[in-house]
Amino acid sequence: MPLAPLPDRAVVSVSGADATSFLQGLLTCNVESLPEGEARLGALLSPQGKILFDFLVSRDGDGFRLDAPRDRAADLVKRLSLYRLRAKVTVAETPLAVLAGWDAPAPDGALRDGRLPELGWRLYRPDAEAPAGDATAAAYHAHRVALAVPESGADYALGDAFPHEAGMDQLGGVDFRKGCYVGQEVVSRMQHRGTARTRIVGLAYRDGVAAAPGAPVTAGQRTLGQTGSAAGSRGLALLRLDRLSDALAAGEAVEVEHRPVAVEKPAYANFGFPG
Repeated sequence: MPLAPLPDRAVVSVSGADATSFLQGLLTCNVESLPEGEARLGALLSPQGKILFDFLVSRDGDGFRLDAPRDRAADLVKRLSLYRLRAKVTVAETPLAVLAGWDAPAPDGALRDGRLPELGWRLYRPDAEAPAGDATAAAYHAHRVALAVPESGADYALGDAFPHEAGMDQLGGVDFRKGCYVGQEVVSRMQHRGTARTRIVGLAYRDGVAAAPGAPVTAGQRTLGQTGSAAGSRGLALLRLDRLSDALAAGEAVEVEHRPVAVEKPAYANFGFPG
C-alpha cells in the first residue's frame, strides 16, 4: 500500500457558523453537497474566470479543509480573509501534514480523492503524528502523471489558466448547476459555447525519456503548447487542440525537442479530441 508524504502541500482551515455559505459563494465546486469522506477539487477564481488558487476541499466538523500548494497557502488565507467581511468565519493555516495513498483500501480517517477513483485517497495528520510513509512524493506524482491528472505550477500557471484548460470541468472541480461564484459567468460561457480549445493531454515519448516541464510541443512549423509534469516515458502537456487537429490533418508529426511523441486523450476526459 503506497503511502507518500506530500511536503509541498499545506492545509488551510475555514471554520465558523457561516463557513458553508461563505465558501459556496466563492468556489467553483459545490461545498453544500460535499459528502463526508471526500476531498473534492475546487478553485477560487479571478473575476475574469482564471484560477488564482486551487485545492482539494473536505469537511472538518462544521468547517472545511483546503488542501493547497504550500507556497500558496499564506496568500490563500489572505485572499479568503478579504472576502470575509461580516461572515462568521475564521481562516487560518493548520499544522497538518498531507499524505497520499493509492492501490489499496483507504485506512480509517482517509478521504477519497474526488478527482478520480484511481488517484486513491488523502490523509491529514498533525505534523508530529504523521506516519513516515513507504513511498515518495515522486512516486505519487508518477502515479498522477500516468493518469494524466494535472497539478498547478507544473502543468498550468495559477493566474493564467481557465478551469477548463486545467481539466477542472473533467475532474469534478466545477459545478455548473450551483449558484453564482467569483468568475462564474466566464466559466459558464466557455462551457455552453464550447470555446475551450486548450486542454491537458497525455504524452508518450517514443524514445522512453520524457522532457522537462516547459519544453515546446511542435508539429511542423506549428507550436501546439508546452510540456508539464513528467515521469519516466510519460508526461503531460497543455496543448491547443485546434492546432493539433490541423497538424494531424496535414500529416505532421508531433515532436518535443525534435523527438516524436504520441498525444493521448486522458481516459477520464469527455471533450472532443482530434482523430
